[in-house]
Amino acid sequence: MGGHCLRFLLEDDYYGKVVVLTRRKLPLEHKKQEQHVIDFDALARNADLVKADDIYCCLGTTRKKTASKEAYRSVDFTYPFEIARLGLANGAEHYAIVSAVGASSKSRIFYNRTKGEVEKAVSGLGFKGVYIFRPSLLTGERQEGRKWEEVGGNIAKKLSFLMAGPMKRFRPIEAKVVAFAMVQACRQGRPGVHIIESEEIRKIYESRQ
Repeated sequence: MGGHCLRFLLEDDYYGKVVVLTRRKLPLEHKKQEQHVIDFDALARNADLVKADDIYCCLGTTRKKTASKEAYRSVDFTYPFEIARLGLANGAEHYAIVSAVGASSKSRIFYNRTKGEVEKAVSGLGFKGVYIFRPSLLTGERQEGRKWEEVGGNIAKKLSFLMAGPMKRFRPIEAKVVAFAMVQACRQGRPGVHIIESEEIRKIYESRQ
């Protein structure tokens, strides 16, 4: 997801510079890109780097890749929230974040509840605009392989014609489609908090020129 978003930002004349905060060095290089490899457990020490007009947060992990629920929550709640808080203090106006279909701070499911809690937390910080993207199962090229997500995505794509009406929001969606919609949302800069579900994300991508 982050790779697709970065490519769209670098190709867009709207942005003169793109600052990338990453956990490991990215192979992509560009004259507009300023890349910083940082320790996300020490974000406060890198507060001066969290400075931009628009912030895009594509952080995420899986329970399989984390040792505990606490470690998982750090990636899906603590890091996104701290980035938002520091960015706002440094003058950021818009914040776009990838959440997930079914996110709710009241959910009994740990994953959905964590996503819902971070949505609620960043929405209350005071940004001019907050854009929360709730895609269903992501498909397409990913920076890190997730075997069972890929298998599930292939099955879901074959069965997507069965997902009609209220079930349409569960149809799989390509990561690049979500990334494109994120960039468009920040460019438009609508004030307030906006939750964008999979079908609206898809429509944004399909309306591109």
